Amino acid sequence: MPYLIDGHNLIPKLGLRLDEPDDELELVRLLQDFVRITRHPVEVYFDGAPAGQAGMRKIGIIKAHFVRQGLTADSAICRRLESMGKAAGNWSVVSSDREVQAMVKANKAVTIRSEEFVDQLRAALSTGQKSSQEEAQLSKQEVEEWLRIFKQGR
Repeated sequence: MPYLIDGHNLIPKLGLRLDEPDDELELVRLLQDFVRITRHPVEVYFDGAPAGQAGMRKIGIIKAHFVRQGLTADSAICRRLESMGKAAGNWSVVSSDREVQAMVKANKAVTIRSEEFVDQLRAALSTGQKSSQEEAQLSKQEVEEWLRIFKQGR
């Protein structure tokens, strides 16, 4: 299931700081790993973009929406869901904001509190790291085969 994420709502739940200059990019990096592992598309919304920096950017496999000052990520997420019509029911929205959750329910989408998504994110990243490590480990037979191949090359 694809996700719409309120980025500034999620950042502090991950233990990141909103006053750090690279907080948004750090979140996007974590979300890229999440998408790579789970294969679920993600769009993340950040409000407060300065003039000239607002808009959507594709950062790797993540669509990052930088909402201009004066508007909110909440309202941008609401507009995105409303524009989907019935297809909104196929999406999950990550936010702990009660107003957003009410709007999500009205559009028949799934609500996930940011705290719950942090658990999903960490579980996926943990699983992805384990599988990468497991892939990197060779069995005893594989090691012996490679040693045999390299010795023949001498």
